[in-house]
Amino acid sequence: MRKSLIAGAVAAVAFATAAPALAANPAGTASAGSADFAKADQTFQVEPLAVCNVNPDAAGTVTGSSPAVTTTGLKIGETSSTCTTQVVNPDEFLTKTKSVARGTGFELSALTAARGPRLKISEWTITCDADDKGTQAGWELKGMSGWSGLPQQIPAGYVHDVKASNGTVLAKVKFTDTVFPEPNDGSLSMTLLRITFEPASGYTGTITVGSAACSPTP
Repeated sequence: MRKSLIAGAVAAVAFATAAPALAANPAGTASAGSADFAKADQTFQVEPLAVCNVNPDAAGTVTGSSPAVTTTGLKIGETSSTCTTQVVNPDEFLTKTKSVARGTGFELSALTAARGPRLKISEWTITCDADDKGTQAGWELKGMSGWSGLPQQIPAGYVHDVKASNGTVLAKVKFTDTVFPEPNDGSLSMTLLRITFEPASGYTGTITVGSAACSPTP
């Protein structure tokens, strides 16, 4: 199954009394992904890729980047991120932030040994935008193949079973895993895609593709 583009967005609104000085999520951060999985006595790790963090005290952009990485059963192309603070009203000290991570060339081949699919994503983007009123996360996935049975429109928090040719579930994939703090402070965090291996795959652990978090600005 090949999909050209899937996209969506979620939002969190701060209380009218304004967000607390110390939000449950950071001012703004983004990463293209990471991995920590194992098979038998072998462990495979990819540290968070292309990480950036907003500087809430100064206007400007902080960037992050990572070269392509390859480990057993997994390839990820070049990744990048930008975390920007913009002053929208200097007289009232109002700012807004935007945290973005982008990645290319994701290919998970680890499941093919168990007669599972080769999962590919050509490009992905995740964003977290914040102002004094609240936050919003957006995402895009492009050029997906191997994702048999995935719906045309992916609802928030959708869990997809990755199956072998005989129907055995090899991994579970949660799309747009979004966390809103309780009590609500207007902040949010999102993981675009989280792959968790099931025992039948022969692997344990997880792989994430794209994450971002942000909090309402002062």
